[in-house]
Amino acid sequence: MEDRREPSGASYHDVFGQRMVQIASNVCLGFFVVSVLAFTVIAIIYKPPDPWLQSMRSYNELFASVENSTFQHDDSIIVTGDDLFGTPHSLKPITQEDVPNRTQMAGSCDSSTFVINCSDPAVKSAIELYNLLKFPVLNMYEYRDPVRGAAKNECDIAWKYSSKTEKTPRMYRDFRRYTLKKDAECRISVSHVGNWHSGINAQPGKPGHAPSTTDLEKGVDVVEDSLRPASSELGSEFYTGRYLYYDRGGDDCKSMSQFEWSFLCALGEAHYLKRTFVMDLDFCLPGAKNPGHKDEIDKDFRFYFDYEHLQESTPIIEKNKFLQDFEEWNSKHKTHAIPPHYVSNFKVAPSSLQNDTGTVMWRRFDDAVERNNYWYRVCEGEAEKYIERPWNLLWKSKRLMNIVIAICNKLEWDFDTVHVVRGERAKNKQLWPNLDADTSPGSLVEKLKKNLEWRRKVYIATNEMESDYFDKLRVWNEAYLLDDFKELWSNTSEWYNSTLTLTGGQPVEFDSYMRVIIDTEVFNRGKKMLETFNDLTSDCKNGVGRC
Repeated sequence: MEDRREPSGASYHDVFGQRMVQIASNVCLGFFVVSVLAFTVIAIIYKPPDPWLQSMRSYNELFASVENSTFQHDDSIIVTGDDLFGTPHSLKPITQEDVPNRTQMAGSCDSSTFVINCSDPAVKSAIELYNLLKFPVLNMYEYRDPVRGAAKNECDIAWKYSSKTEKTPRMYRDFRRYTLKKDAECRISVSHVGNWHSGINAQPGKPGHAPSTTDLEKGVDVVEDSLRPASSELGSEFYTGRYLYYDRGGDDCKSMSQFEWSFLCALGEAHYLKRTFVMDLDFCLPGAKNPGHKDEIDKDFRFYFDYEHLQESTPIIEKNKFLQDFEEWNSKHKTHAIPPHYVSNFKVAPSSLQNDTGTVMWRRFDDAVERNNYWYRVCEGEAEKYIERPWNLLWKSKRLMNIVIAICNKLEWDFDTVHVVRGERAKNKQLWPNLDADTSPGSLVEKLKKNLEWRRKVYIATNEMESDYFDKLRVWNEAYLLDDFKELWSNTSEWYNSTLTLTGGQPVEFDSYMRVIIDTEVFNRGKKMLETFNDLTSDCKNGVGRC
């Protein structure tokens, strides 16, 4: 007979407990499986805006944010491709093992008739060894042969170099005057070295100085961005070429950040369509930072960016030359005139223009019906998937970089830097409640005492307009501001004379955007760097609630 007795209390609880354990195990296993799947999906599709780990698109997301056609930008820094796309030098830096062990001069060592023979290999070796000890933060590359200085024991010499902390693939040049001495055995050594660019007899390009066989000038700070002259006879290459021309639009007289963002969109479309980009070197910047608050028209691209590098790196043609060639061709070849393909709406996707084989594609941005008719909007929407902004082509102007390197040399490449953002942000207590107090002179002194060594050279990159605002820091540190180096852009400077060649003799204002570029670059070369929103204040960079 079947036993229908109910299980005892103990047996019932055992069964119930086992069932609950089983259910809990199944739930945990299911949660684990779902978590693994979710993590896997996120890992595949998530693109963090980290430029060192991700693609070009991540650079675009990192440097700008476009929401509802209102461009968000940060005027405290100006970033270009040479900050990010450093490539290895083809040359290896000179080490002590590379210098020939020959510092003994040939000939007589009679002190009464002794004259330094600058062409003796021992002189070059002595200078190279001295530089390795004198400038440990620099990588030295090719040296020219030494030449006679101003006295019988002086030699001038030029060489290539870069900072060991440099992110950019650029190289720079220096030429200095060295005073040399000999010992009783005629061994040569350096007793004194002049300041940066003191060896004027060794200046590259100076008449009477033999050119180097190793093309020392390539990649260094010689500016060669003059416009290529128009050809006297227009050949068929213009007719068979393919060009992309952008009219000026809503981007004109907007911030430098928006100019960069829009310009690189246009250049990215030219790459995508395999067309030569028509380059308008003149543009307008807003006058919000100027005392008169007037827009600054006819700014030259070459004041701020490296046009030479752009010419060498991608197919471009200067706008005036293009229009001259275009009009000349159509006037001479009326039966084969070139009709431009006008594209009057930024919403026309680049992908729909791929099969267009016409010579001239002309994008227009003067549509009054469409608000915010900006260049960068060509790259929005679906175009984001296939248009990449070529950040690596946009470098800072060599003219401004020469000032940066001059400042670093005057500080002997041994300095710390502090970035102090004030201006309108310090006045806006609603978004940045602590910034003004945290960057006050007294507060800055206390923070520098905690973070930097006493009497260290400190370069302060700032948008603070009061010249005496940082005087308290000068008591505790050897502090420097950009205006302490005004001679580098005065009317007797190399920068001033170089810019006159771009304007036909009209003086160029050293404006706020140039100051930001130089401040940014000098700051990045400090041994120890303190940033406003990481080290000086607890406020968020983008304001309250936007960390």
